[in-house]
Amino acid sequence: MAIPKQISFVTFDVYGTLIDWETGAYEAFKKEAERDGFTIERDELIPLFHEIQQQIEAGSYELYAEVLRRTAVQIAKRLGWPLEPSRSGFLPDSVQRWLPFRETNSTLTKIAKKKKIGLISNIDDKLLGQTRRHMPLDFDLVVTAQQVRSYKPDPAHFVECERRIGTKRGWVHVAASYYHDVEPCLKRKIPVVWVNRAGQVLEQGQKKPDAEVKNLREAAKVVGVA
Repeated sequence: MAIPKQISFVTFDVYGTLIDWETGAYEAFKKEAERDGFTIERDELIPLFHEIQQQIEAGSYELYAEVLRRTAVQIAKRLGWPLEPSRSGFLPDSVQRWLPFRETNSTLTKIAKKKKIGLISNIDDKLLGQTRRHMPLDFDLVVTAQQVRSYKPDPAHFVECERRIGTKRGWVHVAASYYHDVEPCLKRKIPVVWVNRAGQVLEQGQKKPDAEVKNLREAAKVVGVA
């Protein structure tokens, strides 16, 4: 697929794409662990955060708040931090403090003036509502894991999004996660812009996205908004 010349609808993944969830999660873990005099290193935490979430989300569906609680408990075990499971709510409670990347709101505002915009996210409606307070825009479409009772990379989000839009014509998806978003879009032939902030290198056999950028400002140019 190629990026269409006439783009009418741009959807975005939220966490990692619009919201700096790695910093938000790290700060939450750091603060809670300090209560026990335990030190957590960001470089050790973040890979575990992604790995364990993916494993939990691959099972039967449960609300994302519960995914985060289970993630906190399993990470603590892996790190040797004696966290009582009853305290694991610190992680979903921290979502309301996960902040947008610096360019997020200004870029979304520019795009929204020329295109319809939507959110496609692996989260529940309540937590997304907390996040949207940091992004004071009107979105034309919102699809969450709670609504489709499934987690990306399962295609249910994208199937539902196509159903609501009514077509794939003129639709482009923008996302930071190759695993959760780029691969399923490529499989469903949905044009996708990969926001590769970390400079991830594709492994042999992984297909290239339709476009690859370093940040949202570059993504805006790809979808025709300077």
